[in-house]
Amino acid sequence: MDGFSLTTNISEPPKTVFAFLADAANMTRWYEAVVQVLLRPDTQVGKGSRFQLIRSLPGGRAVNVVEVTEYEPDRRLTLESRSGPTPFRYAYTLDAIEEGTALTLDGHISAEGLPGPAEHLGPLAARLFARGMKRNLQTLKYLLEVEAPRQPSSF
Repeated sequence: MDGFSLTTNISEPPKTVFAFLADAANMTRWYEAVVQVLLRPDTQVGKGSRFQLIRSLPGGRAVNVVEVTEYEPDRRLTLESRSGPTPFRYAYTLDAIEEGTALTLDGHISAEGLPGPAEHLGPLAARLFARGMKRNLQTLKYLLEVEAPRQPSSF
């Protein structure tokens, strides 16, 4: 698997960013390729929890079983695919900064399992996935900085 690293600063505290990021149901809101997340109703998100991720990829629909392999509240979240195409490991690290949170994604992904010649793109595929994840992190930033403050209070 080829790797990449991306960092974006979000003007919200790590606790807020982590809570949004660790809620797998939010992935359909900020992760462009994700069309559905399937969790068992009684699932508690934490190290060892698993869910199904259904993505729309250039070669068609992809279903991955994903496991949370690291879960340190407000600090680190790592997701690893356990089955399905395009094996990946996404490690998110949150660092408190004066402006809020520096969110770093260390990603490792492969085009393995994609149909046709796409499976053999190697490092080029990793660059394409990195470009997509950069857009996804910008969407995450927007949702937390712009959309979340607009939500009405539940009080």
